[in-house]
Amino acid sequence: MTDPVTYPEPLAHPETRGIELIEASERHGRARDLFPVWAAPNVSVLNFTVGASLILLGLEIWQAILVIIAGSLPWILTGIVATSGPAAGTSGSVITRAIYGIRGNRVVVAFFGWFISAVFLALNWLASSFMGAELLAQLGFPDPVTGPVLVTIVVAGITVLVAVFGHSLILRSYPVVASVLLVVFLLVTAFALPHVQWGYAAPAPLEGGALWSAMTIGFAILASTPLSYTNSPDLARYLPETTKRSSIIAATALGGALPCMFFTAVGALLATGISAAAMDLGIESAILSLLPAWLGPVFVVGVIINTISLNGMTTYTASMAFQSIGVPIRRIPSAVVVGAIGTALTIYLVMSTSLLDAVNLMLQLLVLISGPTMAVFAVDVILRRNRYDGNDLFNEKPGSPFWYSGGWHIPGLLAVVLGAAVASLFLTNTAWTGPISAAMGFLDLSVPVSIIVTAAVYFALSPALRRGPAKTPVTQGAPA
Repeated sequence: MTDPVTYPEPLAHPETRGIELIEASERHGRARDLFPVWAAPNVSVLNFTVGASLILLGLEIWQAILVIIAGSLPWILTGIVATSGPAAGTSGSVITRAIYGIRGNRVVVAFFGWFISAVFLALNWLASSFMGAELLAQLGFPDPVTGPVLVTIVVAGITVLVAVFGHSLILRSYPVVASVLLVVFLLVTAFALPHVQWGYAAPAPLEGGALWSAMTIGFAILASTPLSYTNSPDLARYLPETTKRSSIIAATALGGALPCMFFTAVGALLATGISAAAMDLGIESAILSLLPAWLGPVFVVGVIINTISLNGMTTYTASMAFQSIGVPIRRIPSAVVVGAIGTALTIYLVMSTSLLDAVNLMLQLLVLISGPTMAVFAVDVILRRNRYDGNDLFNEKPGSPFWYSGGWHIPGLLAVVLGAAVASLFLTNTAWTGPISAAMGFLDLSVPVSIIVTAAVYFALSPALRRGPAKTPVTQGAPA
């Protein structure tokens, strides 16, 4: 019989902890608790959107399925990075001081961390805003601007509340949320599948370079989601340090990958039964048109719940980034600031773009940041054998273990910059096509290139880590 799970904060009170080290006595839970935490935010309408985009790129159904499977493999990196949370007992934005140095980490977190958080907040709020506005239009409120803006503001406010209450609320409520969302999305799938053209053939079947271009672009879009979750240690950091690493990797990776794979595949299938004219009105409107009248509102509510769960987790982890870079602000006010930034970006996108265009473009551009930062983090975890001293990570004085050269760790910083720079040469989308990508027939190899180059540079420039660090006893306590 397993011991009951205990929580550091009562459910009725906001979580007061920020990036502080977590005492061994406050560690709780099991690795498998992470599965629903990652499943809830990834039972998402964005999966339908991305799946549909694969068919719009010109792929056949079987080709789209292969791309979906391949695009889910980077979830393994998300799981590897998550293991550093219990090892260090603090957030990922603090652990990366070991990679970039005390000062270098401030720059990386301030720029990369906030950009990734803002993009995903906006993309997910955008989905709920468009679908909420569609429902409002059906109820007699057709204003194409005011409706989405109002939905965005309401959903953003609830999301920030989830982030304010923090870890205990997320861990307790997300299993229920995941179950509810699974039922709703399976109902939508059941009613939409009769519209699928199982014998679908692309109007103009792709061959050669055109086929590889479409498949690599689709892969980049799909892989950008797991690569963006360098915050995975934040959700795992309350686990006991002795928690089995393989279990953490499996629970995190499968929790994110399984719903993504299934519902992205459903999105691809649905696109075969949606006319081009309906798709032009937006994937959200097209899906709603396939559902019975009673299910449409239920689906929209499900999308909004999913958005709140995903962005609640994102806002929660991003709220600790300010603290990790030295800004004198507590976690709760920081969560409010994060929410305000994401809301502003969402409102801008609502008034300037469609959901499908925004998702595809921003996810591809995101790879230039998320690919290198995820790669260097995973390599660091592997090279250090997941040995992080929590007290050393909080020692910001000159001469401290992670002060390196004036507070900067050149191998980590150079690896990320070179990885992003080289990957940009292999990227192709509506905003930018790299010269190498253009020369190869518009293949998008930005994901594998960003990971390989970043990992290779960091590995080559870190001989001390390759020899293996000595195990330093971790003494949990107040940060130095």
